[in-house]
Amino acid sequence: MSDNWRAHAKFWSAYYEVHAIDQRNHGKSFHSQAFNYDLMAADIVAYLDYHNIQQAIILGHSMGGKTAMNLALQHPTRVSKLIVADIAPKHYDVATKFSNIIKGLLQLNNLTLTSRSEADKVLMSYVPEMGVRQFLLKNLAWTEQRTLKLRCNVAVLQHKLKEIGYAPDGLPYKGDTLFLAGQHSDYVLQTDINAIHALFPNANLSWVANAGHWLHAENPKGFTNALQDFLR
Repeated sequence: MSDNWRAHAKFWSAYYEVHAIDQRNHGKSFHSQAFNYDLMAADIVAYLDYHNIQQAIILGHSMGGKTAMNLALQHPTRVSKLIVADIAPKHYDVATKFSNIIKGLLQLNNLTLTSRSEADKVLMSYVPEMGVRQFLLKNLAWTEQRTLKLRCNVAVLQHKLKEIGYAPDGLPYKGDTLFLAGQHSDYVLQTDINAIHALFPNANLSWVANAGHWLHAENPKGFTNALQDFLR
C-alpha cells in the first residue's frame, strides 16, 4: 500500500517526480476478482500511459517487488532502472507464510470496530510482531458510520495466495537492477543470486543491516543509503 512508503516518497520527491501507487485490491485502488502479476504489471503500464510517463525507475517491495519484476520482464522499455526490496524471482509458499495474517484480517473484517486499539488487540492473537501489525492496521479506514473497515480486498487475497507466490517469468531484463534484502529476513538468500542473474543479468544483491522483511521501515536510513548508492 502506498501509505507504507509515505516517508520515503517525501524524501525522494526532492530529487525525482515520485508516484506511490496502491496496487489493485489494496489501499484506495479498485477491487477486482482478477488478481495476478501479469494484470498488475499491466495496471502499472496503464498508469504510466495515463500520466504520459514513457520510462520510470521502478521500486517494489515483497508482492510489489514481484509486480516490479514482471513489469521489467514484460515491458523492459518502460523501466529505466529496477529496485526490488526483499523478494527474489522464485516461488514462495505464501499460503503457509501468511495464513495467520489472512486469518487475522478476515477476523477484523467480520467485526464492528470503533478504535484502532481494539483492532490491534484482535490482530495480536494472529500477528504477535508489533511492527507487522502496524503495517497491517494502516489498511483500516473510517466508514460513514464511524466504524473501521479494511481497505484491502482480503476476501479476494485469501483465494489468491497461490498466485501471489508465483515466480516471475519472461525474457531477461538487462537494465540496471538492485535487489535489496533485509539482513535478518529469510525471503532472499545468498543462494538466490543465480536465479536473480538468470532473469536480471545486470543485478546486484545488497543487504540492509539490522532489518528483516520490512527493511524500509525497520532501517529506513540504511535502505535510503543503499538506494542513493545505486541511483547516483
